[in-house]
Amino acid sequence: MTYEELLEKNRRYLWNPFTQMKEYCEGEPLIIERAEGVKLIDVNGKEYYDGNSSVWVNPHGHNRAEINQAIIEQLDKIAHSTLLGSANVPSILLAERLVGLTPERLQKVFYSDSGATAVEVALKMAYLYWQHRGQPERQRFLSMGNAYHGDTVGAVSVGGIDRFHAAFRQLIFPVERVTYPYPYRFPGTEKECMESSLQELKEKLKEMGKEIAAVVIEPMVQGAGGLIVMPNGFLKEVERLCRQYGVLLIVDEVATGFGRTGKMFACEHEGVEPDLLCLGKKLTGGYLPVAATMASNEIYDAFWGDHAEGKTFFHGHSYTGNQLGCAAALASLELYEKENRVGHVQELDEWLGSLLAETAKLPHVGEVRRKGWMVGIELVRDRETKERYPWEEAMGARVCRHARELGMLTRPLGDVITFLPLLVSTKEELEAMVSILNQAISEVTGP
Repeated sequence: MTYEELLEKNRRYLWNPFTQMKEYCEGEPLIIERAEGVKLIDVNGKEYYDGNSSVWVNPHGHNRAEINQAIIEQLDKIAHSTLLGSANVPSILLAERLVGLTPERLQKVFYSDSGATAVEVALKMAYLYWQHRGQPERQRFLSMGNAYHGDTVGAVSVGGIDRFHAAFRQLIFPVERVTYPYPYRFPGTEKECMESSLQELKEKLKEMGKEIAAVVIEPMVQGAGGLIVMPNGFLKEVERLCRQYGVLLIVDEVATGFGRTGKMFACEHEGVEPDLLCLGKKLTGGYLPVAATMASNEIYDAFWGDHAEGKTFFHGHSYTGNQLGCAAALASLELYEKENRVGHVQELDEWLGSLLAETAKLPHVGEVRRKGWMVGIELVRDRETKERYPWEEAMGARVCRHARELGMLTRPLGDVITFLPLLVSTKEELEAMVSILNQAISEVTGP
């Protein structure tokens, strides 16, 4: 089928996510047909570097024989059976692997199908935990301003990005918020920025701690909010304050987990042990929609009881613990170990930093933020004053469109260009991708 035929069907039948369809249908949208390694290939045969790992989900490269084979072998046995009141082999084995990989406090795995639902599960668990423990007054959640935790109603409630969430304000429940540290935009030093945010958190917990069920946070890097990197020590201090005021800590590792920040999980950078941890995206190696909420035994035990006590956790999905997805995830974790995926990220960390040092010198780059292979490039109209481009100019989108013309795909977050290369990328591939980024930024933003 030709590009033109597919485009007409796209215009007629398909509603794309996070996409203004008028602009999309009037343009020349990309239609991907296949992929290999770090490149995507469209229906016309043109190749593009996958500069954001297909929205941050793919660590090992596309079309990996090992994961393909694992899915085929599982398919020959069974594609799916319910986890409601029964179990299956891959889901049990994957749960064991995840408990062995994540912080020690986390001993139980509850499956769902996306990062947003993993967060939704964590919120419900935290809420009911306190009900079952005899503290029903703990009904509120505390999250960070500018946060993103997904698009289900609960996840939107604890989110804080107006351009994504404001339209749904009448649907969501009230949440307490404190300022996330954003040193580049703070009128002071990084230390002062961190102390200011922590003081807000401390005051809020001191005032409302007995009403708060949990603090929800993206560890080390705030993803969709603009790839904003936490000051060192911030996450550990958040954990300390949660323990001091007896509040649960929910860590959303959907974006940061599985090696992206240079550790298997971002909370490892500061030895943080959350009560609940949310996983998604790279869990299956970029193949199938499986997510997981990791919980402590303490939380699990609060739901343990006889039928008459009514403590069952009434939440689930039709495809919870799907065998094909869990088989893909097990094969993905084997690749992490076999190919030392996290070690590779660490080995090339300094190299990537040296490449991006050139990006940081471009006249309209205000800041390059990075934690491991999680990179945000903030574009500004004026480097000295940090003046933003007017929203109407869509500068970030224009740069990304030009990068596509030059052979690389990524997406903007406003005027922050995201760069999250596949974790299997070589030096040469990283160099080629950063070169395209630099050229796109220079040619679109001008001198």
